[in-house]
Amino acid sequence: MSVVQSIRTAAVAAIQSLYGQQVTEADIAINTTKPEFEGEYTIVVFSFTKFSRQKPEETAQRIGEYLTTHNPELIARFNVVKGFLNLSINDTYWTKFLHQHYSDVNIGLQPANGKKIMVEYSSPNTNKPLHLGHLRNNFLGYSIAEIMKANGYEVIKANLVNDRGIHICKSMLAWQMFAHGDTPQSTGIKGDHLVGDYYVKFESVVKEQAEIIIDRVLENDFRDFESADTEKLEKLVTALHKPEVKEDKEKTAKIMDDIKEMSRNKTEIMQQAKIMLQQWEAGNHEVRELWATMNGWVYEGFDETYKRLGIDFDQMYYESETYLLGKNLVAEGLEKGVLFKKEDNSVWIDLTADGLDQKLLLRGDGTSVYMTQDMGTARLKYEQYQMDQSVYVVADEQNYHFKVLQLIMEKLGEPSAKGIHHLSYGMVELPHGRMKSREGTVVDADDMITEMVSTAAEKTKQSGKNLDSFSDEQLAELYNTVGLGAMKFFLLRVDPKKKMIFNPEESIDLHGFTAPFIQYAYARIKSILRDAGSVEGLESYTYEGELLPLEKELIILNEQFPGILADAYRELSPSVIANYAFQLAQLFNSFYAEKVEGVPTYSIIRATSEEKKKLRLQIILLTAHTIAQSMRLLGIRVPERM
Repeated sequence: MSVVQSIRTAAVAAIQSLYGQQVTEADIAINTTKPEFEGEYTIVVFSFTKFSRQKPEETAQRIGEYLTTHNPELIARFNVVKGFLNLSINDTYWTKFLHQHYSDVNIGLQPANGKKIMVEYSSPNTNKPLHLGHLRNNFLGYSIAEIMKANGYEVIKANLVNDRGIHICKSMLAWQMFAHGDTPQSTGIKGDHLVGDYYVKFESVVKEQAEIIIDRVLENDFRDFESADTEKLEKLVTALHKPEVKEDKEKTAKIMDDIKEMSRNKTEIMQQAKIMLQQWEAGNHEVRELWATMNGWVYEGFDETYKRLGIDFDQMYYESETYLLGKNLVAEGLEKGVLFKKEDNSVWIDLTADGLDQKLLLRGDGTSVYMTQDMGTARLKYEQYQMDQSVYVVADEQNYHFKVLQLIMEKLGEPSAKGIHHLSYGMVELPHGRMKSREGTVVDADDMITEMVSTAAEKTKQSGKNLDSFSDEQLAELYNTVGLGAMKFFLLRVDPKKKMIFNPEESIDLHGFTAPFIQYAYARIKSILRDAGSVEGLESYTYEGELLPLEKELIILNEQFPGILADAYRELSPSVIANYAFQLAQLFNSFYAEKVEGVPTYSIIRATSEEKKKLRLQIILLTAHTIAQSMRLLGIRVPERM
């Protein structure tokens, strides 16, 4: 039981005894005490005055007297500031906690609760390599899964690979047209990069062909379009010439974007890609063979990147295997009357009564859309695992998609619907702006990893630290640990719901809100422990004296870790852990650095007594375990030496 839970339990008993009032622990509001007042925790008593029939100060005074009288091992003393009861926890409570937990390498981990959650993350397309945007997704998904495990849940880490669809056909078609048989082996290019190059090539050809069509459209030449599209284009072109539109750059840009997209879809190469998609779904042998070959190249590339990132999965799903399940669901929905067909044979669901719109589930030519395969995958997941919750880690651009997915599954009567949860996160940008896959301006994940490791090496060498005792192999491992840690921490320290700008240089600052700062605090503790020699005999030792301020503060902050872990799960935010780990590292650094007249206040080697030495050894051991556990939950390693 945590100290906060103990206070709540004691307060419930106090209120029952003093006022004969039944309250629950949830009714007891507890905050950390403000720095300007004495105490560690504060009970807010204003809500109790309705049955105490006393002023807030009098109510707080009576409860404080009761708590110190009946719980002296927990509450040492109290003070009252208006309606706030500030409690000073007995030092013996903290030293007992320290003795019980200083050697616990699994600090904070909760027992199994019998509930099961699937976390789906990564979900790459097999037409390009992983990029910076994928990195936030992968790190967030992995960390959330580890946080859930630590809170007692059984977790299945899943990856749905988008290995079919028009985007895949784009790379395949461009390879057929321009590659002249090139392979990863013949070119020395990593497989996912090679395929990605042809996706970019496809888009460049589309752009060239679309510009010709756009020029014709702007001259009112609509020869490439059917009557329905022609009517829409005529309205768009007419609108462009209106004075109020000409003066509004945003309106003009929006109209031109619509014209460009319609023109893109009418280019010759785009039409060929659509035909290839139809051939794929029809099982064309040649198309399927090329698809399998090129996807194989990509999977090898992905596996290499995942290994470098330290990312893993328990279950792999492939859209090529699940989209047919989605088609089956569509057929069932038609039979139930939940879905309907339009004249062109496309299948839709009408969600206008729910405040949404009509949603396409199957094109007129019978080919699937993203929603189709997501429906099929949702059913498959639930049939396999019957999990209590299915969490999708996907950028906030897809908020509407997942709202629709859950609603469709509810209307189809699927048991998986209730547990669908979209963990939405903001996009990642670089200081110079947003990345664009079509234009090949994304920052490749492999390049980013290499850059971060290289920057870590450069920063470490510049720090002036003596690296002579490290072998080349150890240095390579250190640079990898620091570089990857810096990248992961920087991408996780921000609340997932917020957009962010990733600055590689800032992420690796040894003195900032970064992983290297925390890693260095851990390595410093390990260095102190090595200098201190043997730590035997601590298991039977409990300090009985008075704690100095930073001794107590470090124990208190460590004791709060299980609560922090619960908060991180409740908010589905690794940033809660990141902020806590940084705060703990900061406090340790203050503990380590504080001096009075040049003499370290909290020295271990030169402690004023053997009792103080043992106490401080326990404190820093506990701190090291908590830092290591916090960073592990973020997917970050901590080095023994830096």
